[in-house]
Amino acid sequence: MFHSTYNPVVSLCATAQPPFTMCLRVKFYPPDPAALKEEITRYLVFLQIKRDLYHGRLLCKTSDAAMLAAYILQAEIGDYDPGKHPEGYSSKFQFFPKHSEKLERRIAEIHKTELVGQTPETSELNFLQKAQMLETYGVDPHPCKDVSGNPAFLAFTPFGFVVLQGNKRVHFLKWNEVTKLKFEGKTFHIYANQKEDKKIILTYFAPTPEACKHLWKCGVENQAFYKLEKSSQVRTVSSSNLFFKGSRFRYSGRVAKEVMEQSAKIKREPPEIHRSAHYTTPRVHHDIKHGALSWNVCELQSISPLLELKSRFETTSLGELSSKSKNICLFFIWAGMGKIFCGKFDKPN
Repeated sequence: MFHSTYNPVVSLCATAQPPFTMCLRVKFYPPDPAALKEEITRYLVFLQIKRDLYHGRLLCKTSDAAMLAAYILQAEIGDYDPGKHPEGYSSKFQFFPKHSEKLERRIAEIHKTELVGQTPETSELNFLQKAQMLETYGVDPHPCKDVSGNPAFLAFTPFGFVVLQGNKRVHFLKWNEVTKLKFEGKTFHIYANQKEDKKIILTYFAPTPEACKHLWKCGVENQAFYKLEKSSQVRTVSSSNLFFKGSRFRYSGRVAKEVMEQSAKIKREPPEIHRSAHYTTPRVHHDIKHGALSWNVCELQSISPLLELKSRFETTSLGELSSKSKNICLFFIWAGMGKIFCGKFDKPN
């Protein structure tokens, strides 16, 4: 979870020399990953969701967790081979923030018996289709509090607006039901119309006015991206009922439908994919139950295969980004056709 509220360009203007550590991440998750035309795009989304799972952003039942991890295992090392994979071989992979030995054994069991013969491409696609069905798929959580002062996480997904409390989804509003997003200071309001003209107003409180404004902007651009048919339908949105007061924001770029249409027209030789297994040292095991994967604040690490694709995107050269910052993040649109948005995880030392 990372939401920077300061200007990344100003923050990066320091005098330190390279090398820099970069990380690419998905900005808009595809509603249907299987509809993505190119395998390389599906692979990039696979890497992102795999990291969501590891960092506790993708919550799931133990049975779903075992299946997802087994797909990862099959995609990265192929079929089980007793000569290559000794007892406890799955412990070399870190799938979740924490899990039990029982779950680890279940992962290995599925990998040995149920996924034999699946290619990396098939396993990755099965992983995506399984992850897509989870309630927290595509969630980028914003910490807030409800009117009673209880902690909550607000998030925007390909399907709508969600509120999570205690690792459970307590509200879900489809994008076509959301009529207005509004903020005043630290207060964020969501207006919606549901069945039988039932009107709903949800109110939450962000930690700071800057965080609240950022939350509002994220909501506005996600709604525009997923809801609208054409980018020509995008309008400037005001945070206030009076247009000349408050903040104004306008989403810039293609919407989801346009991106998919353009993606379908791609005609080229499939780009080469350099897959690599991500091993870790053995971990201390912890018990995990339904909902035990909790939200956490963490530092994302670099994903080396993605760096090879940097020439495909419009971005600022690394030489222009000299900084003492440990991490620079480049966001990309999931069909691989949009601009790069530059941000960063932590302030310079």
